[in-house]
Amino acid sequence: MQHLDLQVVRRALEWSTAGQRIWLCTVLTTYGSAPRAPGSLLAVNDGGQWIGSLSGGCVEEDFLERVAEGAFLDAINVVRYGEGDDPRSRVSLPCGGILDVLVEKFDASCDVQAHLRELESALLGQRRLIREVDLTTGARSLFADREQGARIEREIDRVRIRIGAAQRLLLAGYSSVAQACAEFAVGLGFEVILCDPRDEVLEGVVLNGVEIRRQLPSVFIADGGCHRDTAVVALTHDPRIDDLAMMEAVRTEAFYIGVMGSQQTSQKRFERLRRIGGLGGSELARIHAPIGLNLGSKTPAEIALAVLADILRIRSGIARDQL
Repeated sequence: MQHLDLQVVRRALEWSTAGQRIWLCTVLTTYGSAPRAPGSLLAVNDGGQWIGSLSGGCVEEDFLERVAEGAFLDAINVVRYGEGDDPRSRVSLPCGGILDVLVEKFDASCDVQAHLRELESALLGQRRLIREVDLTTGARSLFADREQGARIEREIDRVRIRIGAAQRLLLAGYSSVAQACAEFAVGLGFEVILCDPRDEVLEGVVLNGVEIRRQLPSVFIADGGCHRDTAVVALTHDPRIDDLAMMEAVRTEAFYIGVMGSQQTSQKRFERLRRIGGLGGSELARIHAPIGLNLGSKTPAEIALAVLADILRIRSGIARDQL
């Protein structure tokens, strides 16, 4: 499944290549109730066609009306929707929500198309980028993103936007905890893939919005199933699945790798991974075991909450001692 940002960038590239002017809109910040997260994209062409989403619909309708009226002819604008005194905002959001939107006008050019192709490459997982935009001039630059952090970093005169593939959660094996993790992750906007070769375990399993692959997770990982925006979690208590997944995961750029088990179980697992898998200290240090935040979790849903909370912590670049 292509995530929406990739669809937006590809359509914008098609329009620009066809000689059309486009506006690329990015959610910068949200306050209160807001249906779309910072970094979400919307693209509009000068014919009124659009793709993407900024809100539940009211912001999109207002923006399209403004474009049709000839607004947003400057290279760059930042518009606040919702509460506030921005004269360009004519929309009140539900529950007092506020939405700041970056609006960039792109006339058709080779430079614009090259910029969009770079974004497409990043969204396909080939590399992570930081897109820096000067809020005064509209000047754009791209540079490599080498660490996890907030998707949007805003200063007075510029904004930095992290661009990468859809956040992926790879579940190594099915269990009740894996099911709860999948349900949470889908709600959080992750692309979720479950790998398990055991037909008897997967019999009758239905997970909406989840891609189920009947193969060893380690095989899927070895075949390129992970990119830098992937979290790999093993939750079966079956070393034939969990250990093999860990051996392959540490050879990838996955930003989070974790496996379920007690402290004692985790120590025994690390001993096996050293002895059988040949993993060294730096590789073992990448594995979160026991997995998740210590929330005193007992039930599958509680454990899944602890796992996803830890993944989100790492994704946002927050140290444990900052919690």
